[in-house]
Amino acid sequence: MALFKSVRGFDPQYGKNCFFAENATIIGDVIMGDGCSIWFNAVIRGDVNAIRIGNNVNIQDGSVLHTLYQKSTIEIGDHVSIGHNVTIHGAKIEDYALIGMGAIVLDDAVIGEGAIVAAGAVVLSGTKVKPYSIYAGVPAKFVKMADPEQTKNINKRISGNYQLYASWYQEKPSKGSLLDPE
Repeated sequence: MALFKSVRGFDPQYGKNCFFAENATIIGDVIMGDGCSIWFNAVIRGDVNAIRIGNNVNIQDGSVLHTLYQKSTIEIGDHVSIGHNVTIHGAKIEDYALIGMGAIVLDDAVIGEGAIVAAGAVVLSGTKVKPYSIYAGVPAKFVKMADPEQTKNINKRISGNYQLYASWYQEKPSKGSLLDPE
């Protein structure tokens, strides 16, 4: 079971049908909706300020979410995918956005609806990423606009895929596996 830890009187809360990897860590003032998946070695650290996560959000392996004490919070909308080893620090990520592997999104940045932040990009503090745009680079810069309907559908499909992947971990091992030697 994942580590859920109360801090400063705040208990993490989550909705229905969520998946938490055994070594995921969820601390303090964290509230997430239904159908979320928090993957291996991900840390959601709401010890110094609030973290709010919508429905059908996947936070993939090794990602870290944190905030600034009394200054920044994290808000993540619905159907958002946070790739492997992403750092989000005090930012807002709107519905249907995708944050690519290894990206960094810093305090007070806003990632617009359906936007894509490319793998390895660094979104500096205060940056406003336009809805349905693609940003890449260090620091992240506008690359091009994406088709809104296509981007929304792709990002919704990816978040749905992660619900499927999470369901695989609910199954019991088959006979003959290392977990069931008979």
